[in-house]
Amino acid sequence: MLVDQYSPFEGKMLQILDKDGNVLDESLVPQIPDEDLVKLMKTMLYTRTADRKALMYQRQGRMLTYAPNEGQEACQVGSAYALAKKDWMAPAFRELGAWLQRGVDLKTIFLYWYGNEMGSKVADDIRILPVSIPISSQCLHAVGLAMAARKRGLDEVSIAYFGDGGTSEGDFHEALNLAGVYKAATVFFCQNNQWSISVPKHFQTASETFAQKAYAYGFKGIKVDGNDILAVYVATKEAVERGRKGEGPTLIEGYTYRLGPHTTSDDPTRYREEQEVDEWREKDPIKRFRIYLERRGLWSDEMEKQFVQEADEEVERAFKEVEQSGNTQFDDIFKYQYEKMTPLLEEQYAEYKAFFQERGML
Repeated sequence: MLVDQYSPFEGKMLQILDKDGNVLDESLVPQIPDEDLVKLMKTMLYTRTADRKALMYQRQGRMLTYAPNEGQEACQVGSAYALAKKDWMAPAFRELGAWLQRGVDLKTIFLYWYGNEMGSKVADDIRILPVSIPISSQCLHAVGLAMAARKRGLDEVSIAYFGDGGTSEGDFHEALNLAGVYKAATVFFCQNNQWSISVPKHFQTASETFAQKAYAYGFKGIKVDGNDILAVYVATKEAVERGRKGEGPTLIEGYTYRLGPHTTSDDPTRYREEQEVDEWREKDPIKRFRIYLERRGLWSDEMEKQFVQEADEEVERAFKEVEQSGNTQFDDIFKYQYEKMTPLLEEQYAEYKAFFQERGML
């Protein structure tokens, strides 16, 4: 098992592709159909295109605060590809690539950042929880999903996404402890992007790695090159299979980097050097995967140029639809919370509706 071969206590990190797209160990290369490899590349490119557009829309005052993803595409797309349709995903707020890989419509994602509650409602056949803003609270939700599946006799696995800063929250430790005790089929995926807003890793923990924290709770962890989509997929696939077989949870640390700001409310130039950013740009996840596919004859500059143009146009269409019909309906703020409004919500609804009606705002 790779989780045993790559011990975080020995300073090991699972890596299949280096920053220049070279295969380091052919025996580790996963058997992924060529068609799927191309789709993964397209999903990462689509993620980056949508991400850059969203950042532009926000700067133009057309979208609310947004959390950029650039640099973390491999972590998200590679791990989500390892899941089965029946598995559950409990996201934080920086999972654009995972949402797209799982089949969430881009318009729905844009609705969320536009401030519309319907942005939290995905298609019924897509098993993704709404964004959980309280840091690491989604870790507990993921454990609950896995334990519920077991009680129902189902072999479903859950995955929780969080950042390095999330490991300092109580919910993270409670979730790992609960998962370890009950051997929940949960994959904890830490996107270690080096900065928890403006707090660097060495202020976040004294541990050499985040992956080793799993062992304190009785299960295994592995550190992977989070900019290597093949390594991310292989590690997540193994963790999912172990969970499905009843072997308990796994903590994966995706060693990656957030190239942009924490959110559009953040100015990263105030706490990190541009040289650091430039060094990580050389490790770009899309760049190395592109080189790998080109060497296999699966990708070309012409294919990329055409796809990016199509993606750009598709993203523009999706956001225009949101701008034309994405304003939040007053009733949804109250009626969308539960299947049936509680007495307290009914009281609040009546009060606020009267308030706005008196002022001619409804």
